[in-house]
Amino acid sequence: MNNANVPTLHIEHLQKNFGKFQALKDITFDIYPGEVFGFIGPNGAGKSTTIRTLLGILRASGGQATIFGQDVFKDAVSIHKRLAYVPGDVYLWPNLSGGEIIDLFLKLSHTNHSAKTDQLIKDFQLDPTKKARTYSKGNRQKVALIAAFSTDADFYIFDEPTSGLDPLNEEIFQKEVLKLKAAGKAVLLSSHILSEVEKMCDRIGIIRTGKIVETGTLEQMRHLTRTIIKVQTKNPLNNIKNLTGVHNVSSEDNGVTTLSVDSEELDNIMSFLTQRQILSLQVTPPTLEDLFLRYYDSGEVSDNAK
Repeated sequence: MNNANVPTLHIEHLQKNFGKFQALKDITFDIYPGEVFGFIGPNGAGKSTTIRTLLGILRASGGQATIFGQDVFKDAVSIHKRLAYVPGDVYLWPNLSGGEIIDLFLKLSHTNHSAKTDQLIKDFQLDPTKKARTYSKGNRQKVALIAAFSTDADFYIFDEPTSGLDPLNEEIFQKEVLKLKAAGKAVLLSSHILSEVEKMCDRIGIIRTGKIVETGTLEQMRHLTRTIIKVQTKNPLNNIKNLTGVHNVSSEDNGVTTLSVDSEELDNIMSFLTQRQILSLQVTPPTLEDLFLRYYDSGEVSDNAK
């Protein structure tokens, strides 16, 4: 990550109300140059409302948000000159061809069709001669992504950008995002595809019911996740379920015990197992999905969590 101390995006206690409904209650995070920030949460959590506020489409009810040090609502026109945005569902002019629309997008952002544009069209396997009305959802996404990646912006916002893309095109998208990162660009990636976030993002923010409940690198968050252990020991594992940090203990007829362990207690539990003479051991490291499910399914973290 770039060591630049000045964040490209700064959000502090952002709030947005629609009448009495609080869509955003408390959103706070920064994104720095050369950083890919993953913004994750289920539908209805407030991801798109946050992004529409950052784009100056919605006016915040409280708090502040700046991009390049400028107010996202008051200075939207100035900000948009240095920003590229791809929504999760792209609507195109039906009677224009894909190539014409890409060129129109580039013209609007004062960029010319370049050799890079041609290479992206080839990489994404888009037929630019077809009318937009004939395009599938995936092909409409490709048009917007090709235009965005052809633009030399300083900040890129992607809101569920790979919905409708096949795995090959998802991979191309990921490679292009990593090129932006290497070039010192700031990227906000809103996604529900956790493997995508895990591959690309330097830091992650989890949003739940209009609040950011956790931000950090995946390594920093691993303390909130659990390692799955399948183990068979020579001596019985009496009272293992009573040990600190052990959850969901189950035993099979073949003598294999499965348990999940809080990461900070892993050393202690492994010592306990070793003392009982391990015959077989399978350890599955925690993933972002485990963390995500812990927030959304288990009810362990209350709505008041910060």
